[in-house]
Amino acid sequence: MLVIGERINGMFKDIANAIKTGDPTAVQEWAKRQEDNGAAWLDINCGPASDDPVSHMKWLVEVTQEVAKAPLALDSTNYDAIEAGLEICKQPPLINSVPAEWPKMERVFEMAAKYEAGVVGLAMNEQGIPKDAESRVALAMELCAAADSYGVPMEDLYIDPLVLPCNVGQDHGPEALETIRQVKTLADPPPRTTVGLSNISQGTKNRELINRTFAVMGIAMGLDTAVADADDDELMEAIACARIIMNLDIYCDSFVEVYKDRW
Repeated sequence: MLVIGERINGMFKDIANAIKTGDPTAVQEWAKRQEDNGAAWLDINCGPASDDPVSHMKWLVEVTQEVAKAPLALDSTNYDAIEAGLEICKQPPLINSVPAEWPKMERVFEMAAKYEAGVVGLAMNEQGIPKDAESRVALAMELCAAADSYGVPMEDLYIDPLVLPCNVGQDHGPEALETIRQVKTLADPPPRTTVGLSNISQGTKNRELINRTFAVMGIAMGLDTAVADADDDELMEAIACARIIMNLDIYCDSFVEVYKDRW
């Protein structure tokens, strides 16, 4: 599993203040900090309070790319903001995200094809998030079909089964894990998978423990990526260890350092 660093998000007070004042210090500090600790992508999100998501997304992309080499995941429900970011990305980014709904899929997959971007596809539609794995997988199939129709390679589609907090949606956890497993059977090559890792622990105690436990369980099911806290050393160590156990990386005594330094 590879980590998409979650910290450049306007929901955090320091990033919200950076956006408000135009001071890039906090953004760039978090960009370097996450990249140095092994993040393979950096998630860029203006947050729900942004009054100008198009210009704010452009600014966040610009100041992040001044200090970081990692590709970006442009995270917004405002597709104009995402396209503004896509236009200036130096490396092929991820579009985060699109549900299995038309015409949203049309807009997003068209952008993905134009800018050679990956897409995070959500296993939900107008009716919301399904409870069972079977329904989630059916929506994943719709996303695969849409990607294929626009010429977006399956390897550039990241299916998110959508994880709910375990204290309010405990029965969803096993269904999300089973969805991850089944998604790998939908095509050859199969689409990739991702989750918003911190969602599993929202509102709970011992959040870090819950996050890293779910991450390891997800890796065993075939989880490829997660939007997660790349600054959590214990999480990154658990991911590195799980990759060794699942034979995804070659063992060496310094496997944690190798995992963090490889990107």
